[in-house]
Amino acid sequence: MSVRILALVGSLRAGSTNRQLAEAAVKVAPEGAEVSLYEGLADIPFYNEDVDVEGSVPASAARLREAAQAADAFLLVSPEYNGTIPAVLKNAIDWLSRPYGAGAFSGKPVAVVGTAFGQFGGVWAQDEARKSVGIAGGKVLEDVKLSIPGSLTRFAETHPADDAEVAAQLAEVVARLHGHAGESAAA
Repeated sequence: MSVRILALVGSLRAGSTNRQLAEAAVKVAPEGAEVSLYEGLADIPFYNEDVDVEGSVPASAARLREAAQAADAFLLVSPEYNGTIPAVLKNAIDWLSRPYGAGAFSGKPVAVVGTAFGQFGGVWAQDEARKSVGIAGGKVLEDVKLSIPGSLTRFAETHPADDAEVAAQLAEVVARLHGHAGESAAA
């Protein structure tokens, strides 16, 4: 059985090192795990309960929910914006948290990783993402973490997939997420 892992990237910038980190996750995924990057977070309007009713859900939000429902696990890849989670990633979590108690994250394993320019690699944002997705119903893997500091210099001329240390650490994260997703499916 193949495990489908949906990667949500909290940066919209074309040259984002966090997007590159997600691309690296696709490359290092173990056999039996399929990591796919969700495209289209920029198109989803801010969550609004007034439009989250049958017949009014924006098509972009419905596509996100459909992709998330089909996923067995999630990899959230978050930079840190002003000490916290980027709005685009928080918005995706909000849309996927509904309907209350039965959102797409419900009971599915979630790992959070990321890179940032600062010396701590975005841990505050990643901690906020873990908190938010946990409240949204995800089974947060608190011991599966990867925060890479100094992103602008470390990845200035090297893609994360070509950084042996980062690729190995990321492969371990994806393998552990894959394992937890397999356990959840078997339960």
